[in-house]
Amino acid sequence: MKISLYCCRTGTRTLLGASLIAALAACGPGQEAGAPPAAIATAATSFQLEVPLLPPEVGAMLAQPLFHAAPTLLDVPDDRDSSLNAASAHWRPHQQRVAGTMTALSTRRLTAQKIAAAEHDAASIGASVSGGNADTATPMAGTSVVATYSPAQIRAAYDLPALPAAGTALTPAQAAQMGAGQTIYIVDAMHDPNVVAELAAFNQKFGLPACVTKTIASTASLPLPLPANACEFSVVYSTAANGMTTTPPAYNSGWATEITLDVQWAHATAPLARIVLIEAPDASLNSLLAAVQLANRMGPGIVSMSFGAVEGNWTASVDSAFAGKNMSYLAATGDSGSSVSWPSVSPNVLAVGGTTLTYSGSGARTEVAWSGTGGGISAYTALPAYQTGTVPGMTGLLRRNVADVAFNADPASGQYVAVMAPGASTASWLSVGGTSLSTPQWAGLIAIANASRALQAKAALGLPHTTLYGQIASVPGTYASSFTDITRGSNGVCSSCTARLGYDPLAGLGTPNARSLLANLTGVPLAPVAPVVTSASINGVVGTPLSFTVAASSDHPLTFSMLGAPAGMSIASTGIVTWAAPLAGTYSVTMVAKDSVTALSGQAVMSIVIAPPPPPVVAGGAITGKVGTALSFTVGVTAPNPVSYALTGAPAGMAISSTGVVSWAKPVAGTYAVTVTAKDSKTALSGKGVYNVAISAPLPPVVTVAAISGKPGVALSFTTTVVAPNPVSYSLSGAPAGMTISAAGVVSWASPVLGNYNVTIIARDSKTGLSGQAVASVKIAAAGPAITASAMTGVAGKAMSGSIVFTAPGATSLGISISGAPLGMQFSMSGLTITAAWPLPVAGTYALKIAAQDNNGLTAQLSIPVTVSAR
Repeated sequence: MKISLYCCRTGTRTLLGASLIAALAACGPGQEAGAPPAAIATAATSFQLEVPLLPPEVGAMLAQPLFHAAPTLLDVPDDRDSSLNAASAHWRPHQQRVAGTMTALSTRRLTAQKIAAAEHDAASIGASVSGGNADTATPMAGTSVVATYSPAQIRAAYDLPALPAAGTALTPAQAAQMGAGQTIYIVDAMHDPNVVAELAAFNQKFGLPACVTKTIASTASLPLPLPANACEFSVVYSTAANGMTTTPPAYNSGWATEITLDVQWAHATAPLARIVLIEAPDASLNSLLAAVQLANRMGPGIVSMSFGAVEGNWTASVDSAFAGKNMSYLAATGDSGSSVSWPSVSPNVLAVGGTTLTYSGSGARTEVAWSGTGGGISAYTALPAYQTGTVPGMTGLLRRNVADVAFNADPASGQYVAVMAPGASTASWLSVGGTSLSTPQWAGLIAIANASRALQAKAALGLPHTTLYGQIASVPGTYASSFTDITRGSNGVCSSCTARLGYDPLAGLGTPNARSLLANLTGVPLAPVAPVVTSASINGVVGTPLSFTVAASSDHPLTFSMLGAPAGMSIASTGIVTWAAPLAGTYSVTMVAKDSVTALSGQAVMSIVIAPPPPPVVAGGAITGKVGTALSFTVGVTAPNPVSYALTGAPAGMAISSTGVVSWAKPVAGTYAVTVTAKDSKTALSGKGVYNVAISAPLPPVVTVAAISGKPGVALSFTTTVVAPNPVSYSLSGAPAGMTISAAGVVSWASPVLGNYNVTIIARDSKTGLSGQAVASVKIAAAGPAITASAMTGVAGKAMSGSIVFTAPGATSLGISISGAPLGMQFSMSGLTITAAWPLPVAGTYALKIAAQDNNGLTAQLSIPVTVSAR
């Protein structure tokens, strides 16, 4: 690998190789020791680059993104363009009112996050957005309504070629009109993690061609291979030494918004161009220059720069960064009114200013200079040769004037941009402006021009100034056809701050009449495109009015006509077809759309099928009811017109109303198949459905009662559970004397007598006379015997004793047994107390098992531990 190194003073140029920062220490006095290496060399590549240098204090200056956003989150755009990409072309822009609390917000670098925060707390956002810093520019100039344009509306307003319908096989000329085979480099700082998803949402919503995401390795050989004739999108992360890295820069919401609007509107203008987004590691001028130099290394293309910094006496020292072979450079003029910013001031950069657009969807657009657009007379840059020509308005210029050209830039006449916060899965929509918006669209125009020139084997435009000023604007007729001269509006109070005839610093030469401008840039007129009409299949029904809209796209408003239409069918000027009284049949009708400007026509055949009117459809079903309970249900009918009803096979007493309600006041047990007939009141067609009606016999009450236990002499009460459709009465059978049941089903016995009883509880339905019963098992028993004793403890050889006490309430006799007694233990009984005595205990652990049973058969048991310890 060969490396060349030269030491230079500030403002000159140097050639640097990889890993040579340390070698700068060998340079003599005046070397620029703080300059970064210009390139990274790997084992696979070897190169030398000419790198401009900046003084350290200048190189560390920060550039700012130059976008503006209206202070509101937009309604989600409708889907009219998603299936037909030019459907909105001749509609008015979306109008949305800005809340009164939001109109005072600065639009400069206003992000979706800040807008959302402001909607939550207007006071806090006012402080954060316009809190005494550089962001205090331009609220919405008092307006409370924002107009927002779709890609199709912008293409129509600026006379860009209409996009072919999705799926159309493109000719080479059509592909060139979409920028095929060209590369647009978007240079910005910081990182947007959602740029791919945002572009996909934008493309889907507006029916634009999708882009294939393609990875460019950080070690890729440069220049890049030529792009395919389809959109490719790549993101690369540049280093301060104009190399590539795999580490993305940090996220910044302002730069992320700038990035996504640049990408989306470069793509909207040149949908088949390759887009390479170069993200600089930070917003310093050194890092942004390095990103531009990386674009130069990547190969021929158009570099779009929607950022700026205040010009200075250093700007000429870096002009060589904008001199790549077959490269075009475009930059925004700024958003601070009359002022000059870098890099737009460079004579090698096409400076793009901004306008306020008004376009209704038909006729010519009108524009005035946007009040926030940058532009003015440079204090440092010499007058370039191309600004000394015979263009009106350029007499007596002393130094470089910016802008060169212009495009819509006012956020109040903004354009849709899809944005996503980190981690979000759905897009929010902003109305975005600023000369940041103007710049990528002009980059797309240059890409289209280069694509068309390539078809003719002509060189790329490169630096387009000489062509724009000398070959187009200097020829009165060509100038008038290629540009709309912006003659109204101002961006300050200076002598050059007001738009005028011909060139002025606000809008430069003007805004593009794209079709004519591209023809003059390429030398080949763009052939007008015939309207595209989309065929469709339409279905209708006899007797039901038919209406549908013909889908057609064109560069200009259309008029419509039909061929082969049946009698009574008509088409309006808006393409809406109506037929008040369709007749049954299949019709092939040719819809013709004629361009009101070019007179070219397009057509498509609509297959229209009018079906005979269907008979009513009666749903049918299964209906259940009970004897004695009134029955009612509504018949389910589907019919295009009102119907009348009739019943067949209905039992006596069943009827159906005019609204389809079947009723039967006193159902009789049984199963009935009832046919409901519904007759269409207009067509006389009828439909039938069978309802299977099952009326069940009344059920007897269901009685449930649990087993009951009690004690002699203790009052007893329990409740019977009954399930019955009607009130019931209660009675008892087999009950012992003194037991009764209440009307509520509560059984009570004041003085239960010992014994077991089976009592039948009977519940009789008060309406049907049916009865149900259940047997309650009632057991009245004494408590039974009980044994009470304490554990016995003693010492071996010393007499010990203990007492065992018995109780047996309600018993007349008691049987007692003792087991487990150690040898020598003696028992004596007095009444119901047994005394256990052991004169000579033996050391050990024993258990006396005591059992008792009374004459009622009730038992009790107790185990008494006996513990004898050694002496």
